[in-house]
Amino acid sequence: MISLDKFAYISGLKNVNHMEKFVFSIGTMTVCLILNNVIDSLIILFLMSYITVAKGKVPFFTFVKFLSLPLSFLFIGVLTIAINVVGNSNDVLFSFRIFTIHLACTYESLSAAGVLFFKSIASVSCLYFLTLSTPVFEILAVLKKLKVPRLFLELMGLVYRLIFVLLDTANLIYISQSSRLGYSTLRIGYHSLGKLITSLFVSSYKRSLDMYTAMESRCYDGDINLLENNFTCSYKNIGAIICVELILIVIGSFEKIFGGIGL
Repeated sequence: MISLDKFAYISGLKNVNHMEKFVFSIGTMTVCLILNNVIDSLIILFLMSYITVAKGKVPFFTFVKFLSLPLSFLFIGVLTIAINVVGNSNDVLFSFRIFTIHLACTYESLSAAGVLFFKSIASVSCLYFLTLSTPVFEILAVLKKLKVPRLFLELMGLVYRLIFVLLDTANLIYISQSSRLGYSTLRIGYHSLGKLITSLFVSSYKRSLDMYTAMESRCYDGDINLLENNFTCSYKNIGAIICVELILIVIGSFEKIFGGIGL
């Protein structure tokens, strides 16, 4: 198992009703996206981080490491919003030219980029809360109860399982090549990489067929049935979720009405 999956199985929140965690995570992320508000985004970011680290027992620096993974992609997207082509404007913070193109950063574009950045990172923290506290097959069980098409769920489950097969096979081949100095020089490294990709495709295809054969031998008929844990419904958690969402909505509405940070 990779780290995300491992933390989900040893999380301090693993015995909490998976439907409650799903509703809290997706509901909070939806509120964050709709309100489009920096203050709400910061509250959600700190709230989700606190619950994941303090209640879920995920090491703080490990969570920060996970949270920093999408920053490179987010930085590029935010940069393209903060700096764009402008005409004559008195609200320019700084500007420069590339050939005949006049690029500049204005207060409005910088504000929009900041809102997007915090909204995105807060949404990511919501998803990390769910993935670091809930095994993927419990998430699939929730989606099944929500009447998501069965074919879609089966594909998600199989693809999820085959990702581990692919990573495990690649890791074994890489270790074998490295122990034989397969990456000692750049030229040899490219040659070894080509062999790794070829071997990875053949080996992974064979292992996927073996897995499908094993499933058929256990009477697989196109429907993957898994045993689910019996979770009890916590009215305390439901009340807390409703209160959190209402507080976020009130804060977002207050900011919009009085011209605060946001839309």
